[in-house]
Amino acid sequence: MTAKIERPRGTHDVIPSEQPSWRRVTAEIERLCALYGYRPISTPVFEDTALFERTSGVGSDVVQKEMYTFADRSDRSLTLRPEATAPICRAYVEHGLQREPQPQKLFTIATMYRYGAPGKGRHREHWQASVEAIGSDDPAIDAELIQLYDTLLVRLGVTRYHLELNSIGCRECRPAYLAALTAWLDANAAKLDEATREKASTSPLRVFDNYAAKPEGVRAALDEAPKIGESLCEQCVERFGIVRRDLDANGVAYRLEPTLVRGLDYYSRTTWEFVGPLENENATISGGGRYDYLVEQIGGPATPGVGFGAGIERLLLAMEAEGIAGPDAPSIDVFFACEPDAPRESVATWLAELRRSGIASDMDYAGRSLKGQLTQAGRSGAETTVVVGAESATIRRPGADDTSVRHGEVVARLSR
Repeated sequence: MTAKIERPRGTHDVIPSEQPSWRRVTAEIERLCALYGYRPISTPVFEDTALFERTSGVGSDVVQKEMYTFADRSDRSLTLRPEATAPICRAYVEHGLQREPQPQKLFTIATMYRYGAPGKGRHREHWQASVEAIGSDDPAIDAELIQLYDTLLVRLGVTRYHLELNSIGCRECRPAYLAALTAWLDANAAKLDEATREKASTSPLRVFDNYAAKPEGVRAALDEAPKIGESLCEQCVERFGIVRRDLDANGVAYRLEPTLVRGLDYYSRTTWEFVGPLENENATISGGGRYDYLVEQIGGPATPGVGFGAGIERLLLAMEAEGIAGPDAPSIDVFFACEPDAPRESVATWLAELRRSGIASDMDYAGRSLKGQLTQAGRSGAETTVVVGAESATIRRPGADDTSVRHGEVVARLSR
């Protein structure tokens, strides 16, 4: 017996019964992005590996542990995209979008790839919406993006979440903070676990990354460490104040979280995470921040930017936790059930005519008996069932008497 082939571990299929909920979420994202002026963009599923090494940071978990990297037949190092911001910025530079009106407001809904232990809310291939505003340093657009996702949650009926907010400074104020933090980490290394000490040696700011999942003793120690908010320059303080002012004005509730740094090197100034109902390390349903130096890192001009990524699967889990049911699957308008001597070639013609008119229609292709076909018609949700005989057809609709018509009248009657 031939061995059964199954999907790779950490991936999943979106089968027809799940599609209505899936499409509801993605359609609402697309609708809101259009309302806010964000245009769709698509980038390749794989990129030059250097794109992610330069922008995410060689010391990041993404680069060190999670990337799907391979050599192609020309021995070029390529990587399946682990996130969408760097590819979108690469496309921004490559296609000269800086010469168009700024900011460029862009979004994509696409698959991302990260190797890790699969679990609830964590897939090695997962779908993500990424929404980016490139070419503006106005902190008001930080607030706009946060409000966009908050509005999405409201529109979808999700209430069990909270927003965490922080500022991690800029090139001017961060170096002094990193010096103070590094000195503290060196002096308190004995209080930290091996993973945190490893982070301290490669990227000190990232010792706070995934803070909630750290051992309780490590969290207690890090609570005593210097916080970036204590070292912000005057401009960063002012800009963070504008973000908070605009969120307050729009009724977007948030918590200030001094340990929130995000997991990639390219972030600066405003950072945020929406945390959902999952009680594990995968509770973040969306996260983002400002990346004012990323475009420079990939060879473009100095260009500010800000954006967020939001997992589709985690959002669906948040909806499921609230008991939010997805919409009903699309139903068929007309189902043809054929008696043994019915002219099936005529039915095929009727199907084509009805579909051209926008009427969803179907028939049996499984060789069922007439009784089985009528059962299938009911399962399809068809509003109208047409029983086709050799010389005539009977149109059946709930709550109405059956109507017998000649074959030549079927399409006209159904099109009314």
